[in-house]
Amino acid sequence: MNKTVVRQAFIKSVPVMAGYIVLGIGFGILLRGAGYGVGWAFAMGAFIYAGSMQFVGVGLLTGGASVLTTIFTTIMVNARHLFYSISMIGRYRDAGRYKPYMIFALTDETYSLLCDGSAPTEGDPHLYRFLVSLFNHCYWVTGCVLGSLLGAVIPFSTAGIEFSMTALFITSFAEQWLKTRDRLPALTGLLGTLLCLLLFGPERFLIPAMLLITLILTLVRRREENA
Repeated sequence: MNKTVVRQAFIKSVPVMAGYIVLGIGFGILLRGAGYGVGWAFAMGAFIYAGSMQFVGVGLLTGGASVLTTIFTTIMVNARHLFYSISMIGRYRDAGRYKPYMIFALTDETYSLLCDGSAPTEGDPHLYRFLVSLFNHCYWVTGCVLGSLLGAVIPFSTAGIEFSMTALFITSFAEQWLKTRDRLPALTGLLGTLLCLLLFGPERFLIPAMLLITLILTLVRRREENA
């Protein structure tokens, strides 16, 4: 394995490490407070690996939600992945043995690191993307397990801890805003989301907002290509 690729992938993932470990600890503490131990924290972090859905999942577990309710809620919470993952099809197409895991591990934060298409000039770019995804996954699982262990020995108040995922999304948005001069995608996302929030309410705005944002950006891209 190319040591340069490993090092560059690790360096690329460091900003996510800081967020994932802290957020994972928050999730582990919340899960422990709901009566579920470290085995549950590890399994949910390793196999579900969806930060916002894991926080929602705690409520589903404690509330005794049905299988149908759980499936529907999961689709609603993670529907955004259907939209932004489309832009990664070209980069993942020839990834070979790495592709199944990379598809599974494409979280919001991993996408924010890989969406610019950058990769080392030397070495396998698919290996680089695989390692970025793997490092991020390891950070998340580590945070979940640490949180569960800490929650078992140190008393914590879990009030408001769910906001930690919102804070991470805001941080990712701010980083993308500072790194690019093209403000149109960010403004489209903000204004489109606000419009759908006003029209559909806080319980139903997510999917209409994603559809609207995708439509606008697709039309803009086609116009730029024709120009």
